[in-house]
Amino acid sequence: MIETAKRNGLDPFGYLLFLLQELPKLGKPPAEEPLERIFPWSNTIPVYRYLT
Repeated sequence: MIETAKRNGLDPFGYLLFLLQELPKLGKPPAEEPLERIFPWSNTIPVYRYLT
């Protein structure tokens, strides 16, 4: 997870924090479409999660 975040230009800590905040909102089990929005290569990840 951390290496995938790094390879996609994300701050690993920020991305993990983002996941821990967002995953509970998706329900059990989460549908595929909402999960795709939080993948590290998604265009919908908040900008502040990216490495500078």
